[in-house]
Amino acid sequence: VQLQASGGGLVQAGGSLSLSCAASARSFSNYGMGWFRQAPGKEREFVAYVSGSGSTYYTDSVKGRFTISRDNAKKTVNLQMNSLKPEDTAVYYCAARSPGGVITLSSRYDYWGQGTLVTVSS
Repeated sequence: VQLQASGGGLVQAGGSLSLSCAASARSFSNYGMGWFRQAPGKEREFVAYVSGSGSTYYTDSVKGRFTISRDNAKKTVNLQMNSLKPEDTAVYYCAARSPGGVITLSSRYDYWGQGTLVTVSS
């Protein structure tokens, strides 16, 4: 499975960005998809998850601001980010995993995209 993330950039606080991740997986709907982020000097952290059937889960800090969605026909997963804050600045990674286990742990993901940088200025 290959993942290609895109859509990062520079935005002012309060603005919006949409990230996209394109997958090459043959049976894309079988994979749970997650977004993680890593800020400079910090560990990679879980952001959002969508199951193959569309169930979603978010870390508390982005609830109500970020929306994860997927299109199984197009083999894409998107992360719509609204009301962005400077603390959202990070490299964002999409990742794919087989079902089962804790969805917030990066070690439970089998495939990773290359990351896309999001910078939110104050």
